[in-house]
Amino acid sequence: MQNIVNAQDWLDTVQYPFKSNFIDLGSGKMHYLDEGEGEVILFVHGTPTWSFLYRNFIKAFSNGYRCIAPDHIGFGLSDKPGDYMGTPKQHAENLAEFIEKLNLDNITLVVHDFGGPIGLGCARQHADKIKQVVLFNSWLWATEMNPEARKVDKIINSAMGKFLYLRMNFSPQVLLKKGFHDKKNLPKKVHKHYIKPFPNRTSRLSLWNIGKSLVGSSDWYQEQWIGLSALKEKPWLILWGVNDPFFNREYLNKWRDSLPDAVVKEFDCGHFVQEEATEASIAAIDDFIR
Repeated sequence: MQNIVNAQDWLDTVQYPFKSNFIDLGSGKMHYLDEGEGEVILFVHGTPTWSFLYRNFIKAFSNGYRCIAPDHIGFGLSDKPGDYMGTPKQHAENLAEFIEKLNLDNITLVVHDFGGPIGLGCARQHADKIKQVVLFNSWLWATEMNPEARKVDKIINSAMGKFLYLRMNFSPQVLLKKGFHDKKNLPKKVHKHYIKPFPNRTSRLSLWNIGKSLVGSSDWYQEQWIGLSALKEKPWLILWGVNDPFFNREYLNKWRDSLPDAVVKEFDCGHFVQEEATEASIAAIDDFIR
């Protein structure tokens, strides 16, 4: 429980007023929130975020649902082992182990960013446990031939990329901020909660490793995309920030083409819809799950 102890000096318990839970997985000790009772809503984050991203959603839905939000190994208040590669496939396997150990069923799965491949990669293998899916800006297909992804991959795998990620904490310091359409929606008191979980080089390895997986796990993404048929008959809600500098409208159109029956809501914001269109996206989910 070392991570939660160290967090006490920076964790705002007004913004994040939840009891911390921990579970031992094969990859390490995972921190998670488990608030409320009823049908399960499982919130899966991407990078460089953690369960803090969904704090307002948990406050809103825990009155009538059981809201569960894990921090991936290497993120948030979970263990950050220095020798853990933390590929999306490994995170998906961790999530499957987590679901099994908590005996979760009839799940409303909420995913975002790298949490898309992670959550859906897990869910398609356990489709009988999934009731419906809520998708924020994300993807689930090969990235190897995407010019933008290849450009990012080249930088991340360079000496400069390693320096930026491990020494400068580049992902939460700079990239997260870039994902906001209106920077006023990322006040310092919120931004620090994405910076502080990564205080040193070892703790930032998870950020660098998953960044390298953008293209490095391309074949695995495509495998999940091909296997998405296991989930296509489920109800889907897509909540999309249309001013996302990372995932443009082409990504949204690919989801629309693949899931023609999905309910789609577009928001005038960036990548982090949960922070920039909080109330509107909570209302959209509320309508959907009712």
